[in-house]
Amino acid sequence: MMRLNPFRKLRAIRGIEYLFAVLVTSLFTLIFIPFRPEGGQDYTILSLLYLLPVVLSSVVWGLRPGVLAAVASFLALNYFFIPPYYTLLVHHTQDLLVLIVFLGVSITIGQLVGRVSKSLAETTAREHEAIHLYELTMHLAGLQDEKAIVSALAEQTLITFHATRVEVLVETKGNTPAQIVRLEDRLQSGQQIVGIPSFITPLQSARGFLGEIKLWREPAVLTKAEERMLNTFASQGVSALERVRLSQAASRARLLEESDRFKSSLLSSVSHELRTPLATIKAAITSLRSKTVEWDTEARADLLAVVEEETDHLNQLVGNLLNMSRIEAGALKPQRSWNSLADIVNSAVERMHQQTERHYLEVDVSADLPLVPVDYLLIEQVFINLISNSTKYSAESTKIGITAHAVKDDQLHVMVQNQGPHVQEEHLERIFDKFYRVTAADRVTGAGLGLSICKGIVEAHGGRIWAENLTGGFAFNFTLPLRVEGFSLEVGIERVDE
Repeated sequence: MMRLNPFRKLRAIRGIEYLFAVLVTSLFTLIFIPFRPEGGQDYTILSLLYLLPVVLSSVVWGLRPGVLAAVASFLALNYFFIPPYYTLLVHHTQDLLVLIVFLGVSITIGQLVGRVSKSLAETTAREHEAIHLYELTMHLAGLQDEKAIVSALAEQTLITFHATRVEVLVETKGNTPAQIVRLEDRLQSGQQIVGIPSFITPLQSARGFLGEIKLWREPAVLTKAEERMLNTFASQGVSALERVRLSQAASRARLLEESDRFKSSLLSSVSHELRTPLATIKAAITSLRSKTVEWDTEARADLLAVVEEETDHLNQLVGNLLNMSRIEAGALKPQRSWNSLADIVNSAVERMHQQTERHYLEVDVSADLPLVPVDYLLIEQVFINLISNSTKYSAESTKIGITAHAVKDDQLHVMVQNQGPHVQEEHLERIFDKFYRVTAADRVTGAGLGLSICKGIVEAHGGRIWAENLTGGFAFNFTLPLRVEGFSLEVGIERVDE
């Protein structure tokens, strides 16, 4: 903390340092008079001792008071110690030369000491300034919030300038709300704080006025070094605020760019994905309505099955789009209830029977597994998406397996495996990104949202999902917690029993 010079209040009175220089010289004179040599011939030592008030005045009050002390010492030496006493007359040429030499030496010493003292004071002030600026910079460096920056700036200003009160205001700009922080020195809380601040420093950037720093303190004066430091504090605060605002603007720009890219990719993918089943449905219905062809029962059933399959495909696609929009908006909140994982898997398999009829589907999910606190429809969607992905990327007549088991009584581990091709290790994490496909992308249709939706749903339930290469194929793994804080097992059992 910067301490005020103990003479600052006294020096605030104009010319008081000159009075002190004369008083110090007078004090030394009173001390020297009892030791005045008899006959007035040996006053060399006294002339040397009279350099003490000159040096003291130069060190404490500066160059000009030191010169005044030198003149006062010259007069006192002549008046009290050189015969004839109590007069400024000098009868001997030798005494006159001694006085002239003493005056010159004392003035020279006073100037040298004063300059050294001034240089030392400036160096000390620079050191203090550097330390305080370093502390402020370190406090502001890692902050990414305007409120925290304003608080740090107010705190450092209060400490550095030993202020009674500090107020930092940052005005509203765009969507950024106004920030205002007021701090008071508890050690000076007994002092009355005047309504008008002692100093007001603007927070001015190249883009315009941002706010201001208001400072209350006693005495209401600042040295040039302190004025320079206060302006530097304001500049550092402006730089920190500009850095945060530019960072936020860059983040918003990246989000907008990502959003535009997402929308473009989504429209491109979905338009093709919607067009294919719609064309198939239209062709099947047109054929059924045709009066030129009489369809037998088997052909009619095949066409209706095509319509049903493509309708399910459309329904799945629309569901994925809705879920993805909820995940992107952060609005995916599972409606938890206690459910049997076996029931969820059986429901998903039933809905996917047409897509899995060309594969061998093996399900090993026991009905004795503990109940899981999950959203039934969302977890069913996870299984549907994983089964759909397995049918797309594995050859016909290959096996798709679903297994589940409890792990450490606090979570369930589920695996959906297929005999599809391996994925390179560097792509295993990225396959859960939107629109990311690494295998057979040229022959597999889809919007590339299924796995990304699975990740969002599983993580919303507090679980984890990952992929791995197996010896004979590929597998998706995910976990679901068996306990959720604030969701009791007893309530869940009552709901199931009802």
